Amino acid sequence: MTTPSLDFHGRVAIVTGAGGGLGRQHALALARRGAKVLINDLGGAVDGQGGSATAAERVAQEIRDLGGEALANGASVTDFAAVQAMVQQAVDAWGRVDVLVNNAGILRDKSFAKMELDDFRLVVDVHLMGAVHCTKAVWPVMNAQKYGRIVMTSSSSGLYGNFGQSNYGAAKMALVGLMQTLSLEGAKNNIHVNCLAPTAATRMTEGLMPQEVLDALKPEAVVPAMLVLAHESAPTRTVLCAGAGTFEAAHVTLTQGVHLGLGELVPEQLAARLAEVTDRNGEQVPQSGSAQGSNEVSQAMAARR
Repeated sequence: MTTPSLDFHGRVAIVTGAGGGLGRQHALALARRGAKVLINDLGGAVDGQGGSATAAERVAQEIRDLGGEALANGASVTDFAAVQAMVQQAVDAWGRVDVLVNNAGILRDKSFAKMELDDFRLVVDVHLMGAVHCTKAVWPVMNAQKYGRIVMTSSSSGLYGNFGQSNYGAAKMALVGLMQTLSLEGAKNNIHVNCLAPTAATRMTEGLMPQEVLDALKPEAVVPAMLVLAHESAPTRTVLCAGAGTFEAAHVTLTQGVHLGLGELVPEQLAARLAEVTDRNGEQVPQSGSAQGSNEVSQAMAARR
């Protein structure tokens, strides 16, 4: 295997949901650039039913055939004990875990009115709690080695909404919140945490878009964003969007706002001046949650002078 500029030689990566689609492309790309890769995949259907380690083993063998090192694991990311064993499998084999790509996911799309709560819970359990389980399991390893790169897989459905995906969207936006805090907590030990919001044609999107569009949205086109977020030179607290060879960044911003103080008429005043409150001129990307409180208190103090 050649050594491109974004080099992963000496690194150990875990990619969940890597038995096919985008996860497979992530795993192959990391392996081609020198990483030892643990391929995790439950081997279930798009809706999460069933399971087989065959998909994970097939990709692991594909990497070995290319001259790389790979292991297969069929754990469900919803099972924390199994996830802990998966991480231990990588540590036992290679001594460390440098990269975690939380990619595993399922779909159970339906309008909120028609959606069963069990379908809502399961999607949140796989996407959100699955990422929590995997991250929690690698966190002590990364803290001890004082290095780690974690990529959460968010989505435009979470960032901006998508009809019929309330469960999926809620889980995907929750991952942004998880990333925001973990990036702060991991900073002292050189653990960078980022989000990737991909647009890619996989078995999850079959039948949802015209074939011409699907052809443009090859999973391979998203992989460069993952490599940037997983590399030692990665930023932290970045939401990188990618699809069809185009790359964007998404931000959670805070407007300057308007100080109205206290009083019986504040609700009416707020309603009347809501356009000023939501005016994006001069908005900021806060570096932590305290920025909101700081902005509010500073305006309140200024109003007293």
